[in-house]
Amino acid sequence: MAKKGKKYIEASKQIEVGKTYDAEEALALVKKVDFAKFDSTVEVAYNLNLDTKQADQQLRGAVVLPNGTGKEQTVIVFAKGQKAKDAEAAGADVVGDDDLVQRIQSGWLDFDVAIATPDMMAQVGRLGRVLGPKGLMPNPKTGTVTMDVTKAVKESKAGKVTYRTDKAGNVHVPIGKVSFEEKALVENFNTIKDVIVKARPASVKGQYIKHVSVASTFGPSVTLDAAAF
Repeated sequence: MAKKGKKYIEASKQIEVGKTYDAEEALALVKKVDFAKFDSTVEVAYNLNLDTKQADQQLRGAVVLPNGTGKEQTVIVFAKGQKAKDAEAAGADVVGDDDLVQRIQSGWLDFDVAIATPDMMAQVGRLGRVLGPKGLMPNPKTGTVTMDVTKAVKESKAGKVTYRTDKAGNVHVPIGKVSFEEKALVENFNTIKDVIVKARPASVKGQYIKHVSVASTFGPSVTLDAAAF
């Protein structure tokens, strides 16, 4: 087990052991105990009562946070013709077709979001082994395979985040920066919460949300009252 640093230990002392907090209290505490020398990302983590071996219990999607993530997203678009022009007009950082595929095959991965029109997926599919493990592969479920590239680019630039369960039923989503006002973090948190709650599969029995916590990049986590959801 990794040894905790002195700053982490001191920060942890401000969190009451065994106590669960509401969203406002938890996020205020995350801001208070953060000790990083940079503007840390605040993340919410859910542990859900899901059997991810079942297709209907694999959650995946995307949502635009009302206050963004605080991070400037570099967006690329695989498109041709008018759709390529639309993507450029919408603010995409890099737009291309076969040339962009080749650039990535050569090792370039300096971007955060990849969007593609459906007609480009035959070529983009060749990048699956590169983009897939990094979570960058365009996917219809997250709105990144679409003919409406204008909307996709603008949403990504505005603070669209994706969520996906891992094998253990965990979901991790960034909800902003420590520098955000508490109200903005709470609004972003509630947006994710509503999406997770509404995504509950009909086949799930018993308590759906088993554990919820929020934390900054290096700071200790604060546990919320999962039963309240």
